[in-house]
Amino acid sequence: MSQLVARIEGIGYWSKGLPSWRAAVAFAQDGALPENAPARPSPQLLAPNERRRAPESVAVALDVALAACESAGRDPAVLPSVFASTHGDLGITDYMSEALAGADPASISPTRFHNSVHNAAAGYWTIGAGCMYPATALSAFDATFAQGLLEAMVQLATGSEAVLLVAYDTGAAGPLEAISDTVGTLGGALLLARDGQAGRRIEVYLEDGAPSPAEGPLAMREAGNAMRPMLPVFDALACENAATLRLDAGAGRVLVLDIGPA
Repeated sequence: MSQLVARIEGIGYWSKGLPSWRAAVAFAQDGALPENAPARPSPQLLAPNERRRAPESVAVALDVALAACESAGRDPAVLPSVFASTHGDLGITDYMSEALAGADPASISPTRFHNSVHNAAAGYWTIGAGCMYPATALSAFDATFAQGLLEAMVQLATGSEAVLLVAYDTGAAGPLEAISDTVGTLGGALLLARDGQAGRRIEVYLEDGAPSPAEGPLAMREAGNAMRPMLPVFDALACENAATLRLDAGAGRVLVLDIGPA
């Protein structure tokens, strides 16, 4: 596979205690934590009543997506997007499974039912942003972030001027906790544009191999979340380091990511 090249124009980030990319950078560089950090993301793209009803998986995805667009100065309405989540919303999956196994499956909440699909966040995003451009939702287990990044880079290479990549996961619930290794809430977004624009330059390509160890401050702090494979990228960006990372791409393959200097 030949190298795919892009620029990172904008970044969004949210985890409990680090509710913005600025907070994540401060923590990665100095160990600083903001005071009075919100317990839940609050995506301003949605109307207040929809914001309250949205599940946490949707809330964190939309929060970081909008932050990346705003930091890049890009209009969300004219961007194709890739939404990558390892598990979707396991809390809703647990609720649906329990309801279906119960005495009255017809009692399932219609709101929770429509939030149970894997592209729920992508759907909320396109409606909230008034976006008519393609939105892709994907999952590839531990390779989810790498495959989402690869998809966004391919879209750039085949004609898109800019692509929004959003990656997120939340915690497991109920019996799923025994088989799904994820806790907490974590989201990250990258606004990727064609090479030649402003921002950090990145190159990616596939090869055989093992992924790089995740040893940075953000990776250590959020190691329990299923979207942890993205964190070496955000650690390198936060510390303004040039880096070569190998991300799990599945089946013994890695997506090699070269990040240029700040």
